Amino acid sequence: MSILAAYLAPHPPLILKEIGRGEEKKVKNTIEAMEKVSKNIASLKPQTIIVISPHGPLFSDGIAVMYEKYLSGNFNRFGEYTIEYQRENDIELIDQLTSIMKKKYRLSGALIDKKTAKHFGTSSELDHGTMVPLYFVDKEYKSYELISITYGLLSYQDLYKIGMAISEAIEKMNRDVIIIASGDLSHRLKDSGPYDYNPAGKIFDEKILELLVNKKNTEIIAMDPEFCEEAGECGKRSIDILLGTLDSYDYDVEKLSYEGPFGVGYGVVSFENLRSDDKTLVDDIEKTRIEYVKEIMDKEDEFVKLARDTINLFVESKEKINFKQSKYYKINDLKSIKKGVFVSIKDSGGLRGCIGTFLPTRNCLGEEIIANAISASTKDPRFPAIEAYELNDLIITVDVLNTPEAVENRSELDPLTYGVIVSSDYKRGLLLPNLKGIDTVEEQLKIALNKAGIDASETYTIEKFTITRHY
Repeated sequence: MSILAAYLAPHPPLILKEIGRGEEKKVKNTIEAMEKVSKNIASLKPQTIIVISPHGPLFSDGIAVMYEKYLSGNFNRFGEYTIEYQRENDIELIDQLTSIMKKKYRLSGALIDKKTAKHFGTSSELDHGTMVPLYFVDKEYKSYELISITYGLLSYQDLYKIGMAISEAIEKMNRDVIIIASGDLSHRLKDSGPYDYNPAGKIFDEKILELLVNKKNTEIIAMDPEFCEEAGECGKRSIDILLGTLDSYDYDVEKLSYEGPFGVGYGVVSFENLRSDDKTLVDDIEKTRIEYVKEIMDKEDEFVKLARDTINLFVESKEKINFKQSKYYKINDLKSIKKGVFVSIKDSGGLRGCIGTFLPTRNCLGEEIIANAISASTKDPRFPAIEAYELNDLIITVDVLNTPEAVENRSELDPLTYGVIVSSDYKRGLLLPNLKGIDTVEEQLKIALNKAGIDASETYTIEKFTITRHY
């Protein structure tokens, strides 16, 4: 007993005829592919179906797993009030999974029941990313328990390891299981889609489907996260976990359908006829990522090298670089200039920490970088402190801020050139320029106001600034 098959499935609610009301006819190929998947699942008669969704409770430091005995949900938010979904949860398999994740892989999972959902300000109800694929499955087969997982904003290689932990838990619990990675592909195929058109969208969809069909799994896990973000995808992390469940398996893979008439890519892919294979990709995946980061490290300028050395030393030993006694003190700009600095840290999953000062708080740039590098790696409230095992996975940038200028008219702003500072009484929010996905002044101000806790209807001032970005 083990994994019987796995599938990549999209989750647009409009492919349900009760919600699409005729629009679903424009994605006929997707519906036919999902019907084929459902018949295949029915023939395999799984005890449990595990769905990995992007749209449940989302955490930066781990996955979320629904933990009520009975899982339920509906499509009320999409104007559909007749479909009610309920399924028994496979609690025993969840307990085995979270134990393996913690003990073997040092990875965490939040167990979401009604109490923890209230604590985190989220919901214990099933999300549409889980229910849309199951809508088709249930037409053919209902004799299964369910596990609903929301991926976390972890590094891609950690998501792969979560998939490995899922597979190991399935083997230990002697379950027959189907894995469904729920996720749409690019949301930027057309201007009429949910986001503005970006040519990266079509490239992403073609590339990931080609790599999946050709079993180039290491290349999929190693895909540039900034490229994935530029493409506006939502299913990449679901795919990373799915591929981890298939580690040490060989299988037959088939692209069943792909279309994107609404500006969003919908791909259906099957992974069937699984056979045991002793080969594991996890070492290759980690090696590929380390080599990629090393290439970037070899090109870093002295500002970034100082930030990296600071982070490495503090994370490993809790010691702080003495700037005046360091090799960096000989660099004139670092010891003679006083400006605000932001230190940004990313891993393969995206942002891992970012903290800075918009005006100088230290004696010089070198000391400003040291202080903010420590804060970005250990005190960003959105993320847990960076641990030593992560250090080879980090890409660091240092932004030196020039003096802010008052803005009289929004026409003076340009999110590619200028960062913004919004202020109202004691509340203040800052957003750096030239950030992926922020293309308009309206988007830039909205995010800055949200960071500051300022309502758009309040009176507030705007300042703009330029930066010098160091890589």
